[in-house]
Amino acid sequence: MYLRLFLYLIIPLLSCAPASPKSETPKTTIHTHPTTPYPNTPTFDRAYITGQFDPATHPDFVAIEIPYGNRTGMYLRKDTYRAFLDMRAAAAKAGIQLQIISATRNFQAQKAIWEAKWNGSRLIENGKNAAKTYPDPVNRALKILEYSAMPGASRHHWGTDIDLNNLSPAYFQSGQGQRLFNWLRAHAHEYGFCQPYSSKDSRRPQGYNEEHWHWSYFPIANELTRYAAENLKDQQIIGFAGSETAAQIQVVKKYVLGINPDCFTH
Repeated sequence: MYLRLFLYLIIPLLSCAPASPKSETPKTTIHTHPTTPYPNTPTFDRAYITGQFDPATHPDFVAIEIPYGNRTGMYLRKDTYRAFLDMRAAAAKAGIQLQIISATRNFQAQKAIWEAKWNGSRLIENGKNAAKTYPDPVNRALKILEYSAMPGASRHHWGTDIDLNNLSPAYFQSGQGQRLFNWLRAHAHEYGFCQPYSSKDSRRPQGYNEEHWHWSYFPIANELTRYAAENLKDQQIIGFAGSETAAQIQVVKKYVLGINPDCFTH
């Protein structure tokens, strides 16, 4: 009898006891730096890699919102933008604020930049007028190519490449800029990004000067780099002032493909 009474009283209490909390693994989206071709990679053609399209109307592109970009009117591939937002959120937790200051530039946009430098209406580094300082076309092109791509030969055509925070090398040598760059070098690959224009050394002896600010979304850019290696020729880099120098300089080999080897798997 007493046992029956005890069970009658204790069972309701046990049923009301709180359940033991379950341990949960945080869910995070990580865009790893793959060593094999990215699954479901879209196909590309020469018109795409040379920037012969309008990113504002292309179905694979999306507008960058403020404050993720510093101004309106910039576009990225949707996959690249999602990966950047993941990376930006992680950086913010470490006290690093990432902001896109340049993104997709199609052929016409790159042509405007190149020709302004070519004709001297836009001064190049150290305030020089390239048209007056470098009258020889090859020398002029080589000087502009230190930091600016020829139209049709720019990774910014692809929608996979972004410039972050500042375009001055000095900014990344100290203070907040140095902290930002060190964080990117340590963590950007976790979200699929790499620095295509790393410092020049035996692994990257030619191409553009180092750009601390320029980061590329590897999973798609790797496929585009492979396409360029197999299909893009110097003679196809045409349609702008100074284009006759492309073949003399070997722009495809030395600049389009003259990148950090960590950013390209054959």
